[in-house]
Amino acid sequence: MTTAPVVLLTVPEVMTRLKYGRTKVYDLIRTKRLVSITEGRARRIPESALEDYLRARLEEAA
Repeated sequence: MTTAPVVLLTVPEVMTRLKYGRTKVYDLIRTKRLVSITEGRARRIPESALEDYLRARLEEAA
């Protein structure tokens, strides 16, 4: 059994995908609506966390 590798996105990559500004992305992280990890000064967002955020937003809108 193989598992898919975890894809980690940078904040600029998330900004591009969501068409949000830097402040908005960091606000989502600060309010724990978007999960992220840090290693030193590097902050990364798992692609699955971005998908979870989008799924939750779509459910809110429905």
